[in-house]
Amino acid sequence: MNDQIGNYRIVRQLGVGGMGAVYEGRHDQIGRRAAIKVLHAELARNPQIVTRFLNEARAANLVQHPGIVDIYEFGQTPDGSAYIVMQYLDGESLRGRLGRRGLLGGDALRLGRQIASAVAAAHEQRIVHRDLKPENIMVVADPEAPGKERTKVLDFGIAKLATDLKAPGEQATHTGMMMGTPAYMAPEQCRGLTDLNDRADVYALGIILYEMITGATPFRGDMGELIAAHLYKVPAPLAGPADLDGLVQRMLAKTAAERPSMGQVAAELEANGARWAAGLGGSPVAGLSGSPAPGISSVPPAGLGAPVHSTLGRAIGQVEGSGAPRRNTRWAAAAIAGLL
Repeated sequence: MNDQIGNYRIVRQLGVGGMGAVYEGRHDQIGRRAAIKVLHAELARNPQIVTRFLNEARAANLVQHPGIVDIYEFGQTPDGSAYIVMQYLDGESLRGRLGRRGLLGGDALRLGRQIASAVAAAHEQRIVHRDLKPENIMVVADPEAPGKERTKVLDFGIAKLATDLKAPGEQATHTGMMMGTPAYMAPEQCRGLTDLNDRADVYALGIILYEMITGATPFRGDMGELIAAHLYKVPAPLAGPADLDGLVQRMLAKTAAERPSMGQVAAELEANGARWAAGLGGSPVAGLSGSPAPGISSVPPAGLGAPVHSTLGRAIGQVEGSGAPRRNTRWAAAAIAGLL
């Protein structure tokens, strides 16, 4: 690896995986730190892999929102490896926070509103994330509100951009190929449909909200059981405010057209979040105790949190020999969205 990538000097390697590596970089002229994803040179010879890798940069640059990670530059190194230079954040993944705290109580609604607002901005640009999950969401200090925090949505690497935004030669995913993470996939993703719209992200956020409130995703099991549940099973109702449960259940509707838009979700959480937060005491799910029931963990069992298909998510930023996300992801904020 060269000591220089674009305008950034490489400080150290942060992680490596089967498809690429992540480095900490520093801009010598302005002193800015960055996280740099680099695709392995041999994979850079595959135009489809490179295109999907760079989709993250293209998608994020189209969305101007404080809840979307900043992309500074992208391109190719002299040896042909594609790279993305992005914001270096100090923070904690939402997965790390769930693992540390289990139930997030009223914070779930505040974080959910921030996530919804950021993804709604992406939807306005006709960008569908398609892999929203706690590993792809960071909780960081809010520079505009000292002492407070906000979320950052990462990894648009498998996002579906509008047809006119596709790079020349990019091919659509084959029908029947599932893309996403099983525990958070919408029914239409489970069927392998390629014409996904923004309501697939609404479904994924519904799963995330449910998990933040209860400490567990609504459906558990192996991949086949998860897919069947997404297709046919109705989640157990949330305890607490009935209209909060109503919102989450609508987000988890089996038919995409029956779900609200992400903008509507953000608006409802904004309007009712304080009242709902006050009513979240007691049992997190009807019929369950205040803690997750025996056998239910806030961290998915091995394999269930892993994406079915991702060009880079599982590998880039994963430290060799590490199978679990770090709680404090300081350098990983913008680089390890696909850790198991």
